[in-house]
Amino acid sequence: MKRLSWPRWMPIDPYVLLLLGTVGLAALLPARDTAADVASGASTAAIAFLFFLYGARLSTREAVDGLRHWRLHVTVLACTFVIFPVLGLAARGLVPVLLSQPLYQGLLFLTLVPSTIQSSIAFTSIARGNVPAAICAGSFSSLIGIVLTPLLAAALLGGDGGGFSADSAVKIVLQLLVPFLAGQLLRRWIGPFITRHKKILGLVDRGSILLVVYTAFSEGVVRGIWHQVSAARLAGLLAVEAVLLAVMLLLTWYGAKALGFRRGDRIAIQFAGSKKSLASGLPMASVLFGAHASLAVLPLMLFHQMQLMVCAVIAKRRAHDPQTQEADAAPPAAGAARSRPAVRTGNPAG
Repeated sequence: MKRLSWPRWMPIDPYVLLLLGTVGLAALLPARDTAADVASGASTAAIAFLFFLYGARLSTREAVDGLRHWRLHVTVLACTFVIFPVLGLAARGLVPVLLSQPLYQGLLFLTLVPSTIQSSIAFTSIARGNVPAAICAGSFSSLIGIVLTPLLAAALLGGDGGGFSADSAVKIVLQLLVPFLAGQLLRRWIGPFITRHKKILGLVDRGSILLVVYTAFSEGVVRGIWHQVSAARLAGLLAVEAVLLAVMLLLTWYGAKALGFRRGDRIAIQFAGSKKSLASGLPMASVLFGAHASLAVLPLMLFHQMQLMVCAVIAKRRAHDPQTQEADAAPPAAGAARSRPAVRTGNPAG
């Protein structure tokens, strides 16, 4: 398998720059009145189409093949949907010293979001880890997260002003789950088309996310909620997220070692189990939080860039570790995922 390369210098993810530019546009020219209604309708359609594409892209065969390495996938899911939320709940003690209540809700929502797919694959490949396992682990996390993230939000945020309600549950089913299942059902017929046009469709889904961000932040600007955020609060949020990422990177690496995983599997577990998906989280936040989505997604956007920068450095260091040569020469562990789908070498943002 062709190894991915990473620039020697550490750039800001270009897509994050586009996201920040979209936030700036919403701050300067927010959608109001009729324009806001149009943007909201377009955003709703974009979210549904986005999850339709997610469903159509997920290979059922790859998912079934990946079940052979179930211990690794259970470990990643436990990190994503158990350990992360527990740490998020523990951060409640930082309110109001470091975090305001709205920023804490956004931080807690961050911990409920599924793992990434593309960046987990990219960094695992750079670090010479078990790439097929990373593909399956990210796919399982995204699939399960469509159902589990809203349920966790209902349990942990529902009684705390998080914006989750019965109406939100209906929106989740109609805007996320139904399009996703439709994509899975139609994959047999539209799969080849999606494969042939994956670059164009990739631009479409990224554009959809930008539209969601613009709509959410426009609502926030119109409602004046940005006056609630100060520079000190943002600095506190960044500090908390840095600690959260460091704890998860250490737990996934040394915890996987304690569980007896090979080095290649530990690399996959570390990168799939320590990250959160911006692509999945932004649309979900738009549905769950409505008018309060702008503050809710701010912690996720910051964490996304932070995880890319830190994991890029770690991946390059893992690739030059002498132990990786031994891991490459060793036979694969029993039950390891055997599918070897092609790895995209594009931007590892997920």
